[in-house]
Amino acid sequence: MTLPEMRQSPFETLERRGHITIPPDGQEAVGILEQARLSVDPELRRAVESLPGSMRRVARYHFGWEHADGTPATGNPGKAIRPALVLAAVEALGGREPAAVRAAAAVELVHNFTLLHDDVMDRDTTRRHRATAWTVFGVPDAILAGDALQALAQRLLAEDPHPAAAAASARLAGCVVELCAGQHTDTEMEGRRPDEVTLDEVLSMAEAKTGALLGCACALGALYAGAGEEDVEALDAFGRETGLAFQLIDDVIGIWGDPSRTGKPAGADLRVRKKSLPVVAALASGTPEADELAELYRAPYQEGELERTALVVERAGGRDWAQVQAADRMARAMHELSRAVPDPEAAGGLLALAEFVTRRST
Repeated sequence: MTLPEMRQSPFETLERRGHITIPPDGQEAVGILEQARLSVDPELRRAVESLPGSMRRVARYHFGWEHADGTPATGNPGKAIRPALVLAAVEALGGREPAAVRAAAAVELVHNFTLLHDDVMDRDTTRRHRATAWTVFGVPDAILAGDALQALAQRLLAEDPHPAAAAASARLAGCVVELCAGQHTDTEMEGRRPDEVTLDEVLSMAEAKTGALLGCACALGALYAGAGEEDVEALDAFGRETGLAFQLIDDVIGIWGDPSRTGKPAGADLRVRKKSLPVVAALASGTPEADELAELYRAPYQEGELERTALVVERAGGRDWAQVQAADRMARAMHELSRAVPDPEAAGGLLALAEFVTRRST
């Protein structure tokens, strides 16, 4: 990969090589996401309204529908990427999108269950440019609200008369177990020394934490379209590879991102000594900077060393490695998608969404 390609998004690299043609400015994806949000929000709101009062209040706040005092808000409820993938997969395989709205809502509920719990475990204080739920309502209420969202997701599928609902429920449950395993590995790694974490381990963890749910979303869409097992698995693989590319870029942004765009403090991952993908790649680089980074990571963060730590990761090759890997994962994702949906026009919605989530810059 050339140096200019290393600074491009994964999709820009593939387009430069002539492998794909991408829509300009992500406008197609924005339209798909907006339509998915319109389709899924009523189902989400109905589900949340069924919760007991205390958990309902936390969930409403978390989704951006209310302020902490319970007054209506017009905050950011998230991009709806996962439900949009469900609906786009249904369409790509010739199914009916309206029939899969409950499944799409279930995936979004599970995603937000993970966000509520992750914020507690990571002690993140901001999400979507506002205080996280646990900082407002306390740790117990945030955890319980997350638990309730996961239960709501399973109830939506259990009550869905669609013939694919049972298989979708089983698949989503398996995905939740994988998500939990990935999160456990992530937190366990934080207690290890820098030289005790391998690239293979952190890539597997990232696939479980991020790729699994994107893959599940695509697979649920395939199930609701009546697809065969081979196509379901191909779309699952497409989502997983896209999710891993997303995580690679997200980890880059976690170090070098602009807080005004990300909604999170700059360098938050470095401050807490998180072993993100670029950091582990830098630690494994065998360079003098790798030794310097390991020394920094053995000690608690000291105020004022953020810029130095980010520079060491970059000089050790962590940033460029993550960019190269992201492009490689997207190439694999395109291969898997072509297996299930060989017609590029039919696959257009899924392609646009994959491009949208990976075309991000710091």
